[in-house]
Amino acid sequence: MEHKQAAVGYLPEERPSTIKLLLYAIQQVIVMFPATVTVALVTGFQVSTTIFASGLATLCFILITGRKIPLYYGSSFAYLTAIASMCAAEGFEKIDGILPTEAIQYAQFGIIFSGLVSIAAGLLIRFFGKKVVETILPASITGPVAMIIGLTLAGNALSDAIPNTTEVTGESVLWVVVALVTLISTILYARYLKGFLGQLPLLLGVVTGCVVAGIAYAADWANLFRAVPTAALEASVWKLGDGSIFAVPAFSLPKVSWGAVAAIMPIAIATIPESTAHMYQLDIYVNDVAKRKGKKMKYSLIDLLDRNLIGDGICDMISGVVGGPAGTNYGENISTMAITKVFSVPVLVVAAVFAMVISFFTPLIKVIYGIPLAVIGGLEIYLFGAIAAQGIAIMIEKKVDMFSSKNIAVIASIMIIGIGGNYAFGGNIPLFGVQVPCIAGAAIFGIFLNLLLSIGERKSGKSEQQ
Repeated sequence: MEHKQAAVGYLPEERPSTIKLLLYAIQQVIVMFPATVTVALVTGFQVSTTIFASGLATLCFILITGRKIPLYYGSSFAYLTAIASMCAAEGFEKIDGILPTEAIQYAQFGIIFSGLVSIAAGLLIRFFGKKVVETILPASITGPVAMIIGLTLAGNALSDAIPNTTEVTGESVLWVVVALVTLISTILYARYLKGFLGQLPLLLGVVTGCVVAGIAYAADWANLFRAVPTAALEASVWKLGDGSIFAVPAFSLPKVSWGAVAAIMPIAIATIPESTAHMYQLDIYVNDVAKRKGKKMKYSLIDLLDRNLIGDGICDMISGVVGGPAGTNYGENISTMAITKVFSVPVLVVAAVFAMVISFFTPLIKVIYGIPLAVIGGLEIYLFGAIAAQGIAIMIEKKVDMFSSKNIAVIASIMIIGIGGNYAFGGNIPLFGVQVPCIAGAAIFGIFLNLLLSIGERKSGKSEQQ
């Protein structure tokens, strides 16, 4: 019987044997690691705190959802532009790749408020059903918002991938070569690798880029590796000795900033359809395992969609309180569970604990900070483009009518306000003396315009049918 269960998989309430439990948990940590760490490196948040926050939020999510939903909570790329525009508006700059503590504290305040959006969406579903969220946030809004999130980061990606110099040197040439190797290898890994390795294209792409940079360093051509920023250890709450082996993550408390709220809070709009889609995927996979095992699920995962969104929002708040970025449940971990057929909630609990433990391990954090900027840049080109492509995928999946004058008006307005605001005004549009973050402004205007153009739409449809 044991052998049959292992061959078929594990349902959310089932627990594998101890050795398997540990191995499955380590696998989940490896899968979430590249994306979570990349968010920290790109935004300038503390890497150790970000890793710790992902584990803590995952534990809280599992408890909030009654240990019924097997999802891992990790840092979201959707918030990168918002944090960058907030820092630009406040005049903050990264020092050795890390934001000043005050900048992170302001961002924390905005992240905490962003959780309210997901909580509100969950409560609307609980009391009024799924249709109400689709009415306020149709794909014609969430799709373009996801697109401008990726497109407004294009400049950041290229500035990291290509050194800003007119002089051709061995280092500048190698910089571009390493960025291209990272980009192309990541794409090839994502395209051709299957199984477990197919879930790690970001990690493998980074390793490949670092190997090339390592060869260049060994041959004494150029040193593209970065020194470990002193701020990473100085901000630690407590260190063992000099902190070279063990250091508590750099926790910080939020500071009031309504500008950060305006920049960051509306971005949660783009994560709601992603989180919802993940629940539908999960429901299909889990029910398939239950069917193969000859069992019937005691509950429907789709019926827990409201609890999922409320959990997402509360976890944003939890991450924001300790100094981590906003996040969402991870598709990478869902795909890994689908491949292995291990949907055990206890596995994710152990994975979350592992993540929290390794965030205290200083040598690992040093290795992460040492990754060349060229490698990060090559990775960003693929990642940010993928975010924009995801916006298109949302509209295709939801069959958005591109011949509808209403949809065209909403999509066009969101795209131009979002992208135009970024390139014309650096991310914040000066409107009536107020600096409005371009993505937030685009999302809010899109919601307003869609509701305005929807007035009388149902009545008109009935008239046409008659």
